[in-house]
Amino acid sequence: MSSKSKILEIEQVNQKLNRIAWQIYEDNLHENEIVVVGVSKRGLILAKQLTKLIKVISDLHIILGSLDLDKDNPYEKEVEINLSKIDYLNKVVIIVDDVLNSGKTLMYASKHFLNTPLKRLSIMVLVDRNHNTYPIKANYTGLTLGTTLKEYINVILNGPDKGVYLS
Repeated sequence: MSSKSKILEIEQVNQKLNRIAWQIYEDNLHENEIVVVGVSKRGLILAKQLTKLIKVISDLHIILGSLDLDKDNPYEKEVEINLSKIDYLNKVVIIVDDVLNSGKTLMYASKHFLNTPLKRLSIMVLVDRNHNTYPIKANYTGLTLGTTLKEYINVILNGPDKGVYLS
């Protein structure tokens, strides 16, 4: 059994999210409203935490959305989103997920928005592993980490074990 190493403590995760919140605010100073969309469970948890932080430092109105897709076979099942096209039409959209590994999940999440005119589409991830198979990159990253393909990143976003683990 492989051992688990904690690579980000709870304070470090919070610090990185706070820094990203400031970056997003600075990049969108002239916007009245942005749309933050969390991908599946952990992406949505991060999106909620990020939204709270942005609201503390700015007066940006934020629409929070949830996007659900099958991460293993995203082409097998339609993407489900709790927003209508009118909610993000001609707006800045930021897709949030925990880890960017191959880029498949974020590519299919981004694909959902390609048929709608947007001001800008950005990606935010807590950890970027740099194993991209798909041509997608994160605009906002908490940690870029070079790993082997056999290693696994586990992100825990709630409770006393909150942190990022490498195994």
